[in-house]
Amino acid sequence: METRSVADVAGPWVDPEFNSSQIQRCRKNWAAPVSEISNYALSTFIRQSIALSLVIPEAKRRLAAGFTDGTELYDEELANALAVAIET
Repeated sequence: METRSVADVAGPWVDPEFNSSQIQRCRKNWAAPVSEISNYALSTFIRQSIALSLVIPEAKRRLAAGFTDGTELYDEELANALAVAIET
């Protein structure tokens, strides 16, 4: 189980000059162990290319285990975010 957080890889949270639901989601999950954040938050970090060295292995682990938590906006959101990140 991964105990590091996005903050451990990307550094401390710095508030941007604007606010959005995406900013709030990132802020809320920034310092949480990556193994404890939702699939939705994990997908967000992947799509935003934040701490990819940490979040991509976690996403692969969850997908291999068939882990779902009901937080994704649509079926396969995490798998799709991962596929796009790996392509680029």
